[in-house]
Amino acid sequence: MRTVDSFRFRVWVLLISFCFTANLQAADQRTAVDAVMSRFHAAAAAGDYDSYFALFTDDGVFLGTDRTERWDIPTFRAYAKAPFERGGWTYDMRERHIAFSADQQTAWIDEILFNQSLGECRGTAVLSRTPRGWKISHYSLTMLIPNDLAREVGAKSRELTESVP
Repeated sequence: MRTVDSFRFRVWVLLISFCFTANLQAADQRTAVDAVMSRFHAAAAAGDYDSYFALFTDDGVFLGTDRTERWDIPTFRAYAKAPFERGGWTYDMRERHIAFSADQQTAWIDEILFNQSLGECRGTAVLSRTPRGWKISHYSLTMLIPNDLAREVGAKSRELTESVP
């Protein structure tokens, strides 16, 4: 009986250790993804072009607020060069949510941001776990339109885009 109890105790300790380790690893990944996104916004606010673009995968995509703003990273680099030379852009993070794929190789984030010119915005991203750490493979920035203004903004948008194919 004593051997069986000892065995059960060891199995229980092993299971607890495994769960604790898995939770620590998940927390570490959440912290790592959060840090990448914080560095992303800090580099933009500082006009740190090289640090900002080092956070993207080579095949990454950036979607801006305008319908024409769908850029692969080389095109986005060219677009962003001048604004970064003038000091970058600032989006202050107000809220961030992070989720992971079951294998912990992909992370999705959504965040509420504030920009002095655009007001509240939403950033969404897909991050990939690479041998060089977490990298942004897709980022999308949208303006948040209060429901009370949605019809008015929609009408203005239609006016501007009616002639666009």
